[in-house]
Amino acid sequence: MAKQLPIKPPYQPMEALLVDKIPAGPNWQYEPKWDGFRCLIFRSGSEVELQSKSGQSLSRYFPELVAAALRLAPKQFVLDGEIVVPTDGGSSFDDLLMRIHPAASRIARLAKESPARLLIFDLLDIQLSPKTLRFATATKWLDSARVGFDGVVAKRLDLPYASGERTGMQKIKKMRTADCVVGGFRYTANSKVIGSLLLGLYDRAGLLHHVGFTSSFSAAERRELTKILKPLIKPPGFTGNAPGGPSRWSNEKTSEWEPVKTKLVAEVQYDHFSGRRFRHGTRFLRWRFDKKPRQCNFDQIPAAR
Repeated sequence: MAKQLPIKPPYQPMEALLVDKIPAGPNWQYEPKWDGFRCLIFRSGSEVELQSKSGQSLSRYFPELVAAALRLAPKQFVLDGEIVVPTDGGSSFDDLLMRIHPAASRIARLAKESPARLLIFDLLDIQLSPKTLRFATATKWLDSARVGFDGVVAKRLDLPYASGERTGMQKIKKMRTADCVVGGFRYTANSKVIGSLLLGLYDRAGLLHHVGFTSSFSAAERRELTKILKPLIKPPGFTGNAPGGPSRWSNEKTSEWEPVKTKLVAEVQYDHFSGRRFRHGTRFLRWRFDKKPRQCNFDQIPAAR
């Protein structure tokens, strides 16, 4: 990257403080929180660099965005934005993940078939992420069911951009919950105490598919869960897609799991659902003894519908 730029990669973007409510007041501006890749884009003359939030280069994975930056009239700039892959009615995080691939030929093909878009937070030369000063509009965004909206970001208009800090920006995520069937469990790595519950949802054909896990339990709760679930061990547990080994969806250290009778229903809180799975581990909220396991299906999750 040429020396003329005052900011050079790697550069840490401004962070957002996670809060429970949308802040109100004359100094706040609101934007949707997008479900994509945070990206800083640097241009100096004919050189363009896309940088991820962690400081890694994204340029080779999104050649269409490099080309778009080179078409702009300004020859030097640094922008902060979000990379998304638009779909009908929203955006697709799964399509975004497919772009992180070692094969240049696959990246080139996907760039043509499903081109990515860079939503810029503060510049008019590229497509801007929506923004508003109206608290009511921000509240509507938080309640929106649009795929790709992940919540609301609130920025202080009276504070400067602060690299790596959380003082001038806050984020409010949607509260998403789901009722899931416990189809199995995994022990902790070093003992016969339950480490995580394996969660399932029924499809319309009546098959129970593994969709993720929850492991937010104290040591005492794990011992109690072991007493409850060990007597329920019985195959098959899941009748559709079953748990596999460790993957990017899970930090479990072992691929071994125990199937159980499908009698227990747990309500969990989750952040993201894509590819018929919870993208991250969920947080256990409570048991739903008032709900039948067969009532736990994909229809309750907007992203699955």
